[in-house]
Order: sequence, then C-alpha cells, then structure tokens
Amino acid sequence: MQKTRKRDLVPIILNILIVVFVVCGTYAMLTNKESGSGLTASGVENLKYFTVLSNEFCGIVAILWLCLYFTGKKTPVLAKLMGASATGLTFLIIAAFLQPMYPDLNLYKGGNFWFHLVVPLIAMAEFVLSSDGGKVPFRYTVFSAMLALLYGSGYLINILLNGIGTWPESNDWYGFLNWGFPVGIAIFAVVVLMDFGIACLLRFLNGKVGNRTGKN
Repeated sequence: MQKTRKRDLVPIILNILIVVFVVCGTYAMLTNKESGSGLTASGVENLKYFTVLSNEFCGIVAILWLCLYFTGKKTPVLAKLMGASATGLTFLIIAAFLQPMYPDLNLYKGGNFWFHLVVPLIAMAEFVLSSDGGKVPFRYTVFSAMLALLYGSGYLINILLNGIGTWPESNDWYGFLNWGFPVGIAIFAVVVLMDFGIACLLRFLNGKVGNRTGKN
C-alpha cells in the first residue's frame, strides 16, 4: 500500500466525500416512490437524466481513484476531468436554466440536493486541487465534452424514434424542444460547448492551483 503523502490528504478526503454523497443521492433516488413527471421521476427512472448519470460516473471514478492511489498506481486524470466537468455542467444548467425556468419545481430536493449541488461542487474542487498528473493535456477537454455529446445524441434519437409526447409525460423531459427542433438543436450544441468550456476552466485552474500545490 502506498504511503499517504501530506499533500494528498485533501484529495483523499474529497474523493471519499464524493463516494459517500453519491451513495446518499443514489439511495434517495431509488427509494423515492413519488409519481414522476417532467423533470422529476421515481426510482430507477431517474437514470434517464444526465444529472444522475454524470454523478454516478463521478462516484465510480472516485472509487477508482481511491483504489489506484492506495495501490500506488497512476490515477485517471482524464476520467477525473470528465466527471468533474459533467457534474459541473449539471450544476450550471440547473442553477442558471432549469430551476429559473421551472420555479414551481424544487430541483434541490431529496437526491437532487446531492446530485445538483453537493457532488458537483466537491468534484470540481477536487479536480482543481489535484496534482496527480501534472499538466493536463488540452485534448482531454475535448474528450470531456464527449459525455454531453453522447447523451444529447441519445436524447435526440429517442425523440426522433418515439416522438416528443405530451408534457409532462414527454420524451423531451428537459423541455429543450419547446421552441421547436432548430432551437432544441442549438441548445444541445450550446450544452456540449458548455461542457467543453467547464473542462477548459477546470484545466486552467488545476494548472494554477493543483500544480502549485503538488510542488509544496
């Protein structure tokens, strides 16, 4: 087992917190028995949301990080950036777009408290403070945006195959197509660019903060 370095205590604690809070959010999500509609769902139906999927991915990566760290192996910097930027994307979209758009819905209730707020903030902070891999290659920011691209592609394909449906029981559960397909496609493109932008910001901050921390 690798000896714990003093500079790694904060990332270790943050990764443990990510795992714990993802478990809390998952439990709250799976035990939710309320009838779901629109931006809310019950049980495993929540797995259709990018928010949930990105947080689960982030939790898995945190477990992997801990396992690799304590066995003295190289940690997954790219996977870490993908998880941090994806959950950061959910944080930004909820706070700046969906919550203001649907003020009657409490998007920070139950499991969403962990998935929309707590885990994203911790994941982004953990990546910024990490010094595992030195300088993060720019191409990693492009790869990070692929998660949003893959999800968005599946989202649109599902609508094309099965139709939009009638709100609130709609295949367009985020309401991105409320203004028609051209606007919906534009929103989709902006979301992917946002994921890329968040990854770039996290890479920049990691270079300023994480690398400096790693030299102490």
